[in-house]
Amino acid sequence: MDLDQITGRSPDGTTGNASLPDTPSVVIIPPSLTGPPAPETVPDLLAWLRACHEGGSILAAVCAGTFLLAATGLLDGRPATTHWSTAARLQQVFPAIRIDPDRLLVDDGDILTVGGIMSWPDLALRLIERLLGPAVMLETARYLLIDPPRHDQRQYRHFAPNLTHGDRLILKVQHWLRTEPARNATVADMTLISGLEERTFLRRFHTATSLTPLAYLQHLRVEKGRDLLETTPLPLDQIAWEVGYQD
Repeated sequence: MDLDQITGRSPDGTTGNASLPDTPSVVIIPPSLTGPPAPETVPDLLAWLRACHEGGSILAAVCAGTFLLAATGLLDGRPATTHWSTAARLQQVFPAIRIDPDRLLVDDGDILTVGGIMSWPDLALRLIERLLGPAVMLETARYLLIDPPRHDQRQYRHFAPNLTHGDRLILKVQHWLRTEPARNATVADMTLISGLEERTFLRRFHTATSLTPLAYLQHLRVEKGRDLLETTPLPLDQIAWEVGYQD
């Protein structure tokens, strides 16, 4: 069922009083490229999701749909996942949820959550397995030429440092760490670039990035190494040298 149909929103953006369907066996909250609606704008939908859950429906959320499911309060104290790029925000907005950004699919019995927009086949196959058994799930996967449900999204993640913290001196260091001269950077080098006293630099860097300078540099090196592995024919020892590892 379309989200606009559930919320009663017409094509011109107005909201009516569309009736909600009876309790179904499974309710899937779809992903959205524009993000989920603000909870205060869809109180009837949230109440309906809670009623469905109370009535025995399996609830499933895909990607950013987890935010809408979280707004019902039904995920409090439970494990869940979402797209790795929005996991930190989900945890910040809903701290009672046990977010696992590495998991592609979390099946917690009556509630399932999956990672990215294109994770819906994994969710569909899991639901088929739950409702019709593993044999039917495997036969469906073979027929559709897709793999059985995956469980991990770590291989899709990349390091996305915070560059909007507002500390210009720390941002200067972050930009410098992306340049060739910073390949073998030390904390002393970073402190010098910042123009701060070392203790002040360490404190402000951690406040801005939530990482120590060396941990941040490690993330940059691993990210660059992965990019070189995926996009060049360079051997491993040369890649290690290119990203700043000497042995």
